Amino acid sequence: MSAKSNAPVIIKRKKLVSGGGHHGGAWKVAYADFVTAMMAFFMLMWLLNATTEKQRKGIADYFSPTIPINRISGGGEGSFGGDSVFSEETLAQNGIGASQKRPTEAMAAKGSTGVDAVKDGGRAEAAAFAEVERALTAMSGESMVANQALRHINTRLTDEGLIVEIFDIDDEMLFEDGSTEPTELLNEIVKIFEKVFAPVQNQLAISGFVRSYPVVIAQSPVWNLSSERADIVRKLLEQEGMPSKRIERVTGYADNRPAAANPMSNRNNRLEITLLRDPA
Repeated sequence: MSAKSNAPVIIKRKKLVSGGGHHGGAWKVAYADFVTAMMAFFMLMWLLNATTEKQRKGIADYFSPTIPINRISGGGEGSFGGDSVFSEETLAQNGIGASQKRPTEAMAAKGSTGVDAVKDGGRAEAAAFAEVERALTAMSGESMVANQALRHINTRLTDEGLIVEIFDIDDEMLFEDGSTEPTELLNEIVKIFEKVFAPVQNQLAISGFVRSYPVVIAQSPVWNLSSERADIVRKLLEQEGMPSKRIERVTGYADNRPAAANPMSNRNNRLEITLLRDPA
């Protein structure tokens, strides 16, 4: 009995843990990603509502540039338009001046518009077209009416000249449906054009296009409608003070050359006013 009483007493304590313990912070990362995605989504929705088609195209081009390499003037005839950025002791540059000592007309460098400046009027004409585009863009934000009008305007540069396109948007038409009666929106756009075109002296060409109509119609109105709408714009420009001598031609193209894949889409109802290049 005495021997057993000298044995050490071992006490075993069990630690009780309440709760589930620390689970990590992975949920915080997921939540932050969700909030960031929602913020980007709302910014996208705001941009789509607050910008014009031309501005949206500019934003898209910023993230996917499509400027060809051969617009950079260089010193040789290699695949990159030059042997070196220091060819002929000058840095490669954007512009209309070729860096070769005796460049051929075909090898002359092209400006930011991609059109040969020597052949098509030089820097003055390119600057005039760029000024018209800047003037149209600068009107964004001036008023709600101007913002609404600019949603219907798009520009592009071609060999013929600078084309300023105005087009229908669903529920926002340039003419009353199926007629040649201009809406208040078209009147506001014409006022903008008269102001923007005034500083330049280029001749104008006005072209009308309309959407297709169902084949069940006995007599399709597309030819008369397109030509008469183009002529209405001519009259509106002249009423705003545009000299009649500046308008070189008025043409109707019916439902040819549709802008949208669906030939009956309202997007095909449009007018193109072209600032023609100087033929000299």
